[in-house]
Amino acid sequence: MVITKEIKETLENQQYGVVGDHSACKICHWTKKSLLDGGTCYKEQFYGIKANQCCQMTPSLFCCNSCIFCWRNLLPGTTAKDFNVKADEPKEIIQGCIEQQRKLLSGFGGNKKVNNDKLKEAKNPKYWAISLAGEPTLYPKLSELILQLKKDNCCTFLVTNGQKPEVLEKLELPTQLYVSLDAPTEKLYKEIDNSLNKDSWQRLNKTLELLPSLDTRKVIRLTLIKDLNMNHLEEYAKLIKKANPDFIECKGYVWVGSSRGRLGKNNMPYHKDILDFSKKLAELTGIRLIDEKKESRVALLSNLSEKKRKLKF
Repeated sequence: MVITKEIKETLENQQYGVVGDHSACKICHWTKKSLLDGGTCYKEQFYGIKANQCCQMTPSLFCCNSCIFCWRNLLPGTTAKDFNVKADEPKEIIQGCIEQQRKLLSGFGGNKKVNNDKLKEAKNPKYWAISLAGEPTLYPKLSELILQLKKDNCCTFLVTNGQKPEVLEKLELPTQLYVSLDAPTEKLYKEIDNSLNKDSWQRLNKTLELLPSLDTRKVIRLTLIKDLNMNHLEEYAKLIKKANPDFIECKGYVWVGSSRGRLGKNNMPYHKDILDFSKKLAELTGIRLIDEKKESRVALLSNLSEKKRKLKF
């Protein structure tokens, strides 16, 4: 398991900023739009973050799953059960991501349409989405990374596939923890997530059982694929009740990137499909449907008030 020169070049051609031996960042589509005052991401609408100040990154380009809906290229050499390269230091990763963020943003300086105040803020990211590619919980110094970002007065969003419950149990918790729930049954999960772990479904369920004991904001993230995983709502509801999250994000699969070689355009649900699914799930879980963003084909379920769900950083 190693990020070879060829992998690095492929990632850089896809506008990733590779950092050290196993990390990377990339400017989000919504960050770019925000810099041009052309709209913001659903996380800004739902949680009050500032899209222009977000750094989308990962400390591990490696992942134990090869999900069929993943838009990222599943490059040879990046699929692995565990992290077996020398781990870069958290401070080096953070500084490297800031440097790459600034480099990737440099072209905006000559754009007459750019909001210069936002661009200045973007060069010093305050919100860190640890979710770009790979599986962050494989990185053995993830707690130190999150702790350093907390010391830097930054907000952290960690997204995990739930395959490392033993890591989450001892983790320095982020501001907001996402667990991806991609299927309601073991059969569908194995078909969709293609994990190297033979006990992948059991690992995911251990993570869901662990969530209520973790003292942070928790989100269950559903990636909904039409004609594949938008059924068995009762089974979804049982899993969600077990996890007792603060939020549920029902997000439609988007037919982009390398996923186009594994799924069809017809697998992309309309926003109406997302809302229909979300309303039924709300009835089954007792968690209210409170917000939506049509452009992102996403709906938010939560019983928290707007004041409590908006972050202050």
